[in-house]
Amino acid sequence: MKYPFFGKIIGGLIGLAAAGLPGLVLGAVVGHFFDRALVNALSFGSPENIERIRNSFFETTFLLSGYLAKADGRISQSEVDHTEQVIAQMRLDVAQRKRAIELFQRGAASDFQLEPTVAAFLQACGPQRQLQQTLLLFLISLAQVDQGIAVSEHAALVRIANLMGLGAAQLEQLLRMSRAQDSFHQQRGQAASSSTSSLEDAYTALGVASNASDKEVKRAYRRQMSENHPDKLIAKGVPEEMIKLATTRSQEIQNAYEMIKKTRPAMR
Repeated sequence: MKYPFFGKIIGGLIGLAAAGLPGLVLGAVVGHFFDRALVNALSFGSPENIERIRNSFFETTFLLSGYLAKADGRISQSEVDHTEQVIAQMRLDVAQRKRAIELFQRGAASDFQLEPTVAAFLQACGPQRQLQQTLLLFLISLAQVDQGIAVSEHAALVRIANLMGLGAAQLEQLLRMSRAQDSFHQQRGQAASSSTSSLEDAYTALGVASNASDKEVKRAYRRQMSENHPDKLIAKGVPEEMIKLATTRSQEIQNAYEMIKKTRPAMR
């Protein structure tokens, strides 16, 4: 895509009117940066860029899955089964399945380089924090299959999150929300419990405190449902094969919200 030039023209004219020739130069420089930012915004959602993001998301997911699975020194059968389940849910064809397994094995290898892998992912995705959080939630789901996250796995998640620019507090929030949402995945199709612990899980799943106002609960619910909406994730570059996993997350959030609504008369 060619750079537009009207930012330079407008900036230069404004600078010229305000401060003469020096203002013209300064205005043109400011306009140049505006033009560059505009190009980045326009090109970010191009079909070519979305395809590049999808490829990067797919590759990074399985590379980091392998890295995380091996973080505690061995790859458990439950981690293998979970990865196979993810592959099955994604309905990959033979070539894609082979590629996913190869990437998982590369990530689990002793010579795997984490930093350049995450850096390449961040470069492909740009400033889309939602993609980074979606990837982290996939990895957290893998780490939790062994009935809890081992110390080494937690350290690996912290390292990945730090490389993505997420602090420890943000990661812990994602961990708490993921655990709570998983409990609603297990309860789906069953009668919802009204126990205090389950209700606390519901608030945690939405990322709000139990004393949050009705308005705050609704806002948190809508934000999470929007962030996990299939059309929005596809538009951001999440591979369509992975959308079913995000749809499952939406169902868990819905179940948590329904439990909270039953305890708040004004929200029924």
